[in-house]
Amino acid sequence: MSSIVQLQVQRRDLKQARVVTTPLTPPAPGEVVAAIDRFALTANNVSYAVTGESIGYWGYFPVDADWGLVPVWGFATVTASACPDIAVGERLYGFFPMASHVRLAPGKVSGSGFTDMAAHRRDLPALYNRYSRLAGEPPALAEAGDARALLFPLFGTSWVLADYLDDNAAFGASQVLIASASSKTAFGLAWMLTREPTVRRRVVGLTSAGNLDFTRSLGLYDEVVAYEDIAGLPADAPAVLVDMSGSGAVLQAVDDRLGERVKANVLVGATHWDAGRRPGALKGAAPAFFFAPAQFAKREADWGPGVALRRAMEASGRIAADAGAQLEVRHLQGADAAREAWLDMLAGRTPPRAGLMLSLG
Repeated sequence: MSSIVQLQVQRRDLKQARVVTTPLTPPAPGEVVAAIDRFALTANNVSYAVTGESIGYWGYFPVDADWGLVPVWGFATVTASACPDIAVGERLYGFFPMASHVRLAPGKVSGSGFTDMAAHRRDLPALYNRYSRLAGEPPALAEAGDARALLFPLFGTSWVLADYLDDNAAFGASQVLIASASSKTAFGLAWMLTREPTVRRRVVGLTSAGNLDFTRSLGLYDEVVAYEDIAGLPADAPAVLVDMSGSGAVLQAVDDRLGERVKANVLVGATHWDAGRRPGALKGAAPAFFFAPAQFAKREADWGPGVALRRAMEASGRIAADAGAQLEVRHLQGADAAREAWLDMLAGRTPPRAGLMLSLG
């Protein structure tokens, strides 16, 4: 292929997506060019776009001030190399753009991977700058296949969320409410809290009426409640709200019911990205955005380098082997199919069982 195909998204209007083709040029000294074989598309990528300005996700693969490339997790093969440490044909796993190719500047190269040292990425969260070299990885990772891109980034967040709650003794709460409970990060957290709890607490899933049956079928929640029934929640127990939805209406409904008994309000995602994010006056804890790299960095200091990431990856494998059985993987080819998949994900039309693997090449 002599050109790069990109799916660009309007940064201030995520429903505007366009396919752009540009020439594919050779790598500069020290760089590699890799063809992106396939990547996962999940609600997590919508959250990347929604928080693209505040967290910096648009900065990983910059286009211009108006359009951006949404980061995704996937697999790639090096097709051209001007870096002596990385050979043509090497297969990689990591953080890529929604595109057919990517240009990387490998540094800190080891047998297991390297860090992209591109100047525009140096001040961004380092967690996303590390790429794995697949050839030398243990069999368990090699055998994970699509689940690694579809589930491990989400379940890694699930693990670090559970660790964050444990690290803070669940803020004194006796129950954890999880909004957008059908999302993969949500049910990964429920798995951690019910299957591998340090301290057991009641776990309640909040979801749309259309996803009630699926969420209950997971068998991971003590109770599953539709958003319109939040007013019927027991109001006598202190709670933590872990909010994957980003919906001000959901947050407000929980606060109206529980008030000061909401001891922490942990904002994680934005599956309801267009639902209106500002609630009215709250009696309980104000929402605070959870930034996974910050908790990983804390555990790096607590436990030593690499320990938290290893534990998160090991837990992701366990969750994927169990709850991941609910997933139906769908492979989609081509830029037009990717654009439709993006718009479906934005509109909430993607079934919770679906795991989308896309290729623009």
